Amino acid sequence: MKGTNVSNPAGFILLGFSDQPQLEMVLLLVISVIYILTLMGNTAIILVSYLNSKLHTPMYFFLSNLSFLDLCFTTSVVPQMLWNLKGPEKNISYTGCVIQLYIALGLGSTECILLTVMAYDRFNAICRPLHYGVIMHPKLLWQLASVAWISGFVESTVQTILVFQLPLCSHHMVDDFMCEEPALIKLACVDTIFLENKLSVASVLYVIIPLGLILVSYGCIVRSVLRIKSVEGRRKASGTCGSHMIVVVLFYGTLISVYIKPKSKYTQKHSKFLTLFYTVVTPSFNPLIYTLRNKEVKWALKRLLASYLRQGEM
Repeated sequence: MKGTNVSNPAGFILLGFSDQPQLEMVLLLVISVIYILTLMGNTAIILVSYLNSKLHTPMYFFLSNLSFLDLCFTTSVVPQMLWNLKGPEKNISYTGCVIQLYIALGLGSTECILLTVMAYDRFNAICRPLHYGVIMHPKLLWQLASVAWISGFVESTVQTILVFQLPLCSHHMVDDFMCEEPALIKLACVDTIFLENKLSVASVLYVIIPLGLILVSYGCIVRSVLRIKSVEGRRKASGTCGSHMIVVVLFYGTLISVYIKPKSKYTQKHSKFLTLFYTVVTPSFNPLIYTLRNKEVKWALKRLLASYLRQGEM
């Protein structure tokens, strides 16, 4: 890439779909609605998990963590995205770009580990039901959640420092909706093979290995479910895992497409839509997936809503 090196530019321009202004207006409306639903849905999950004593279980403890993570993730990306979509201004400050990349990478890495921890929880619930309460004790829950959050942001710290140490060219237009690592690497005026190799290692540690562990856990779960003779027992066991598996497929499917796909497989426009999907759409799906497939959550939500309505009538 030609241009003068700029190690610390005043800011960046997030191009998004600026070449299609008619599409931007549609996206502005759609993303605004999805963002509101995301805030409402994930907040509801956190509230019912906290307020309803019947949901004080390991499964809902981790689900609350996932909902809080989704709230933080979308809020770190969507407000800036909506601001850029509403008009010709597409700027983000250098500091804002650093913060956005750091938070997005940290929360994305945390979700990879958290989904693996949730699979481990389901493995113990289905394959070791008699020892489940002993294994998944409160101290272990906090330890597992802490490992997910700390390891995610340690990884983010390393990656963010490496990306912004690159000498950038005078051209500082990011061909994406947000400060995404692959898009920022393209702005470098030097050979980035070292950083791309580091990104590949990080992808293995935080995407491939966790996904492999999840698949192994579900392999054991399927084997245990098949041993259950009762149809009702199989249905109940499958129901406790189905929601989590759908979330795993949605999250890892888009993440792998963005970070691990061959460069020639998709155009940059396809990559933008994939980024849009896993940053905006997927976090809004998670509350729907868990509530629509889970009678306990639906019951708790109805009780919370009824209680709120009664208070309003007083």
